[in-house]
This record gives sequence, structure tokens and C-alpha cells, in this order.
Amino acid sequence: MLETRKVATEELQIGMFVSQLDRPWLGTPFRIQGFRLEDQEQIRQLQQYCQYVLVDTEQADHPTSIELPKVSSSRKPLPVETIFYDRSIKGYTDQSDFMAEHTVARKALTALSGDLEDMYRRALDDDKLNVIRLKQSLEPLIGSISRNPDACLWVSRLKRHDQSTYDRSLSSGIWAVALGRELGLPRRDLRSLAMGAMLMDVGTLRVRQELLQAQRPLTGEEAMEVREHVIHGLDIIRSSGIMNRDVLEMAAHHHERYNGSGYPRGLEEDRIPAFARIAAVVDTYGAITADRGYASAMSPAQAMRTLYDARDVEFQAELVEAFIRAIGIYPAGSVVELSNGSIAVVVAEYRSHRLRPTVLVMLDEHKRPLARPTLLKLQASTGWRKPKMPSIKRSLEPDAYGIDLGIIDLHRQFGI
Repeated sequence: MLETRKVATEELQIGMFVSQLDRPWLGTPFRIQGFRLEDQEQIRQLQQYCQYVLVDTEQADHPTSIELPKVSSSRKPLPVETIFYDRSIKGYTDQSDFMAEHTVARKALTALSGDLEDMYRRALDDDKLNVIRLKQSLEPLIGSISRNPDACLWVSRLKRHDQSTYDRSLSSGIWAVALGRELGLPRRDLRSLAMGAMLMDVGTLRVRQELLQAQRPLTGEEAMEVREHVIHGLDIIRSSGIMNRDVLEMAAHHHERYNGSGYPRGLEEDRIPAFARIAAVVDTYGAITADRGYASAMSPAQAMRTLYDARDVEFQAELVEAFIRAIGIYPAGSVVELSNGSIAVVVAEYRSHRLRPTVLVMLDEHKRPLARPTLLKLQASTGWRKPKMPSIKRSLEPDAYGIDLGIIDLHRQFGI
């Protein structure tokens, strides 16, 4: 059993770890699902919004490894219905656990990855996309993420290590759908998000590869050439018969920024279409968590911090916060160091205990490879006569200690 208890907000004390509220998180000023009470102002804020909360008694002794800035009480987040005023918002709950969903997700992503690769290669020849095939391939992915996003996040993390050209578009689609699910968007909108995220950079097919892979700063003229991938992408998408407004807007405006500093039109705030605002968050996360010619990949925790610091500057705050909840500080596939010194890979999260996921321990406390990796549920009870579970100390770079996620076979090693 998870160590949580229901506490009236009048009885809250500094040092308690709040893991759940009595209402949705997005309608409150609290930035992440799970936080430690550090001052009386936070307690007063909770009392304004909630009658009770769930407190994680296991978290009290373990500070988080990523400290998010305190929230100003002067700013009230916009309800999701306000952002997507013309959409039918619904709530999602996990319909399957990671173990049950893993095989389904792996099959869906393997098929979709192959279809994407074939589609992009054909587009190089005739500048057209096989839209019908793409739509058919997306359905298993959307179904899997709707049931439980963790399995797709894990499998996509593995695929990002096989250096395929199409991995980033695949991962972008997964992140966009996971964010749409967190926001409560209906399934038809999840389809649009998936397609838009996977196609928003299709215009790079017409950009010289030496510029995309440059190990040096680009000249002004070269940077303009790269920026033209937006125009090229719209041309390819329209010529393929795609008239979905949301998909077109994601391709056209995923480089716009909330403060007006983006391109191609310098749009700002709600002048940027809502789905394009989602695309901007997803695209940036994908860029900074991948190796680029001029920068090494950030860890997921570092990337989330970067996005968080840019909320209401480059990205809409409510969408950044929802993205953190959807993907997590330690998403599946993250390499982490535990408090006992061992090195592990995050397998799956528990929605109400995001700082205590299930991990696969790869190296012991002396950083020596284990003969057989061990699954460890950090959220497991640590009561009388049970060993105290370690916590996550810090997030590491994707290739830390030479760990190759591609060799991890959960199905063969653990029957998953």
C-alpha cells in the first residue's frame, strides 16, 4: 500500500508532502503534481482552494531533486476550458498498468515507426504523404496513450537511442498526445495532435542536411534557409490533401513564442493558435533532450526546468505545467541516481507519486553493472520489517555511465 493519508487543510504543517488535491491541479496555482510545504503562504493557498489533500508520509524525509520556483499567488491559472473554449473537455484515468500496456505499445510504435520512415522517404521523391496510411497507424498509438502513457514513453525512449532519422517526430507525437490527454482533449483532437506533431518538421526534407547537422553556428543566411522549413512543410502537407486546421496551424506556428519572439510571424499569446502553443512546448522539449551539433542532450529533469523557467515568456504557463504533469520530471527511460548511490532507469510512474516511480536498477552503489538488473518500486510500502526504499537523488544525462537503453528487453528479462 502507498503511504498516504487524508489531511484537512487546516491541519497542514510545513514539511508535509502533498501528493493529491481534492480537485484538479490545473485549476489551482500549484505547478506540479506533488510538492513539499515550505512556508505558511503555501498552506494558506491550499486552504483557499481545497478542503483536504492527500499527504505522502514517505516523502517527508526526501527532498525532491529538482526544486521548482515558488508560485506567486497573484496569478491565477486559466482553466483548460478557457484555453480550448471550442473543445469538449473530458477527464482520463489510467485503464491499464505499465506491465499490461508495454507489449501493446511496443507493437504499435514499431509499426508506426516503420510507416513514418517509409512515408518520409517517399515524400523525398514526390513531396506527398500517404495520409490514409498515417491515420490508420496512429490509432493504436492513441489508444495506448489514452489507456496509460508510460508504456509508449518507455518504448519511444528506447527508439531514440537507435539513431533513426524519424525517432524525433515519433516522440513528438507521443508527447503531444500525452499532453492532450492530460488537458482532457477528446480523441479526435488527440489524432490531430499526433499528426501535427509528427509532421510539423516535415519541411526539413527540403533543407540541406549539412545545415541541419552543422557543428558550428549558422550564418544569418543559413539560419533563414533553415527557417524556411516551415513554408516547405505547409506546402508538403497541403499538397498531400491534409486540410485539418489544427495540423496546419501546428506546422505553421510551432516556432512562434508566447512573448512574440518567435517566427515566422512574431505572434504572441493567444494570437498563436492553441494547438501551435502545444507544438512549441513539445518541439522544444524534443530539441533540448536530443544531441545537437552544438549542444549535448539535457536530462529530462533539466529540460523540464528549462521549460518551467520559460513559462509565460516563451511558452504559456498552463501548457508547461500540464506538460510536466503529463510527462513527469522523471519520465520513463530517464537515467537517475538513487539515494543509495545505485544507478537506475525509470520504467513507469505512479500518477500521484511522481517522485517515486518504478525503476530498473542497472548499477550498484559502487557503479558496477549488476549481473541481472532489478525492478524496484520506490513507492512500495516501507513499514515494519521492510527495507527503507531509496529515493531519487538526481537525474542524469541520457548516456550516463554508458547505459544503453537499447539493450534492455523488459519482455525477455522480466516477462513484461
